[in-house]
This record gives sequence, structure tokens and C-alpha cells, in this order.
Amino acid sequence: MRAQLRDLTFKKKVAVAAGWRPTITATPEGASRYAVASVGRRWRALAGEIAELDRRIKTILDDVAAPLVAVHGVGYDTAGQLLVTAGDNPERLRHERSYAALCGSSPVQVSSGKTDRHRLNRGGDRHANSALWRIVIVRMTSHQPTKDYIARRTAEGRTKQEIIRCLKRYVARELFPHINNVITPAGFQATPPDSQIAA
Repeated sequence: MRAQLRDLTFKKKVAVAAGWRPTITATPEGASRYAVASVGRRWRALAGEIAELDRRIKTILDDVAAPLVAVHGVGYDTAGQLLVTAGDNPERLRHERSYAALCGSSPVQVSSGKTDRHRLNRGGDRHANSALWRIVIVRMTSHQPTKDYIARRTAEGRTKQEIIRCLKRYVARELFPHINNVITPAGFQATPPDSQIAA
């Protein structure tokens, strides 16, 4: 079995294993083939279910949140997660600051003496925070305004972690109107966003 599967790619291994139909399962090899074939067929079934659900999610998001998905760095997975977080907490959408806190991207002051600095907010929904992080990482490599911002903040002495925190806060602010329009189209009115990225 190992010799037959060793040099194949993962998906090819699954395809080969799922095709096994051992007639004798009383031997170690027969029982092993039966077990591996069962796992292979289950993997293919689950992969098909995932693909179908992904197609349905994309259709829904294209219908109700096209402006959100169109924002640079936002994919279907991240858009879906941010909308789920907002939908579970509609009372937190009164303004973009409360949404940033909900996503764990609001600044937390940790100043001491003459040192004025902030740290990452460790509260909020961690899945939404992870979605913002993924958007920021995409932008750091493919979005020129973000690259320019990183260069400027680095020259000011900011660490990479501090810059990512600022960018997550900025992304939360940028995306809030799109998210608010989907979750509460006739509900709360968002306050105007601040003019600058959080320090």
C-alpha cells in the first residue's frame, strides 16, 4: 500500500485509495485497504460538501455585500466572518469605534511616564480580529497606499506589530459602513469615521 501511494500527490492518493474495493478484509492488508478506502471516500464527500457550501456563500455575499467583497484585500471568507460577527452583535454597531472594539482592533493605552504608546486589544471576537489580520497582511504585500504607510510609520520608529495594529484599526474603520449597510440597512446611523489612523 505504501509503495503504491508514496510518490502520489495528496489528491491523487485520495482518488486511488477511494477506488479500492477489497473483497477480503480478514487479512491485515485487506482490512487496511478497506479502512483507507473508507477514509478516502469520506474525504471526497466532505470536500464536495465544502465546495458546494463555498459556492452558496459566494452567491449570497455577491448578492448582499458586493461593495464589501470589492474592497482590496477582502475575500469571501473574511467578509463572511466580519458579517457574522456583526450580525451576532447588532447592538454594537452604533458607531465604528464600537465595531472596532468588537473586532479587538481598538487601541489600548499602555503609556508609562514619558512613553506614549498603545498595544493590541486582546478582547473582542478573535475570529473577526483574525479576518482583519488577513486583510492587512494581503494589503502589506499588494496595496501601494499600505506600503507607503508602513514605510512612513517605520521611519517614525514604529515596530511591525504596532503598524499592524494601526492598520487593523484603519481597516475596521474603512469596512464599517459596508458592514453596517448589510446588517442594519434601516437601523443605526454610523458616526463619521475619524480622519486619521489610530496612533
